[in-house]
Amino acid sequence: MLFLNFILLLVFSCSDDNSNDSGDDRQDRKQHADITAVRASGSNGSYTFSVTLSSPDTGCDQYADWWEVLSEDGKLVYRRILAHSHVNEQPFARSGGPVGIDENQTVWIRGHMNTTGYGGQAFKGSVATGFEAAELPDPFATGVDSQSPLPGNCAF
Repeated sequence: MLFLNFILLLVFSCSDDNSNDSGDDRQDRKQHADITAVRASGSNGSYTFSVTLSSPDTGCDQYADWWEVLSEDGKLVYRRILAHSHVNEQPFARSGGPVGIDENQTVWIRGHMNTTGYGGQAFKGSVATGFEAAELPDPFATGVDSQSPLPGNCAF
């Protein structure tokens, strides 16, 4: 009987979530726009980026309002404004450019929510080597959220 209680204790105390995030981190991340894929095409100084985002859009009251490309030192290179919510299209991909970088320049790509700002999964890489999920340093690119271009009114 003692053995059975021990087994039950183990079963009920284990989580089916294998991530290292705490519950608070997972909940916090659910409120942000996560980059899930990045592709780039074109030529030096004029690339088109196709960025896939997953975001908890509910309508104009809460939606991913942009994705952006930043240099390694946190300078804004390009921002793609998203003019409306994507409630029924998750995840969704949007292209933008031209992005004026060299094929070997390492950049960050991150998303932004109109309500919670930054905080979701970012990607890092170069056109030459590809892009993959990476943790942004904290703090990173402070003040960039107020630089132009900025979104206007949400369309729907």
